[in-house]
Amino acid sequence: MAHDFNLHAPEGANKRRRILGRGQSSGRGTTAGKGNKGQKARSGGKTYVGFEGGQMPLYRRLAHRGFSNYPFKKSFQIVNLGEIDKRFADGETVDETSLHAKGLIKGKVKNGIFSTEIQVKVLGDGDLTKKLVFKISAVSESAKEKIQKCGGELAAAAVKTDAGTSKKSAKKSAAENSAAEKSAK
Repeated sequence: MAHDFNLHAPEGANKRRRILGRGQSSGRGTTAGKGNKGQKARSGGKTYVGFEGGQMPLYRRLAHRGFSNYPFKKSFQIVNLGEIDKRFADGETVDETSLHAKGLIKGKVKNGIFSTEIQVKVLGDGDLTKKLVFKISAVSESAKEKIQKCGGELAAAAVKTDAGTSKKSAKKSAAENSAAEKSAK
């Protein structure tokens, strides 16, 4: 008779621990499944991946060439204006919390505070027909134009744009301004 208190694991689910080095008759005596002598048969005798017995390993023999920008890359969660237009009503504020509430970006809400590991960027794909207030740190130039065309505004948090992030372009414009001042004198 089966009762709910008479539960047990299916047959073969729980296996006995293999006991090593307990004599020849145990089946795992003598070398205890470690082969014959040598470094790997000793306790603590492990080597690292790519170890070649003390010979200079291949990964050190080959030249380290090139450069990878991977550790320095910036990634964004991309949201297009077309998606924002579908989900937001006229006059609403578009920020990371509201975008998460509408299911456009991923993130975590802890103690009522929204946080995301990956920055959010608004791109200008699609049409914007509503007047919205944007409080997003990264906005593309095309998106910025479309937002301002509809009468929307970019709050203080949305200062950075594609053109504004480049240090070279800032230096270049400063140099052009100083050159213009010199020519005016």
